[in-house]
Amino acid sequence: MPIFLSLFIIIPLLEIGLFIQVGSRIGVLPTVALVVLTAVFGVLLLRWQGFTTLMRARGRMQQGQMPAREMVEGIMLAFAGAMLLTPGFFTDALGFLLLIPACRHALFNSLGKRMMIGSLYAAPGGVGPRPSAGGDVYDGEFRRTDNASNDTLPPKK
Repeated sequence: MPIFLSLFIIIPLLEIGLFIQVGSRIGVLPTVALVVLTAVFGVLLLRWQGFTTLMRARGRMQQGQMPAREMVEGIMLAFAGAMLLTPGFFTDALGFLLLIPACRHALFNSLGKRMMIGSLYAAPGGVGPRPSAGGDVYDGEFRRTDNASNDTLPPKK
């Protein structure tokens, strides 16, 4: 939790410093216009990238494959959108970096390597931890051989 608290303090201070630097060089109104322009341009790029990612995800699902990369890219694009809509030059730079497909792929690969190490202890389907068994676990099937049907059983009380 301390890292998030420090980010909430450091990033706004960095943005204020950048606003002062840029505003002193080009003026207040051009600085505000530049912030608005980057937000509008970023949202247009975000819509295009999001649509492209959605189409790739649909294509993978139609092929019967899990669109894991596309889902993670969608989360990255949502984060990029939040960064682009946040006023500031530093957050805009982060947002624009996430709009570059090569940067998203590099981040995905970096996160993927870390996730693979964590998934060594995951269940075979990759969903959560393995259940701890108290003893031996046997997988099997059964077949009813007494020819009784369910409608001859007495009703449950």
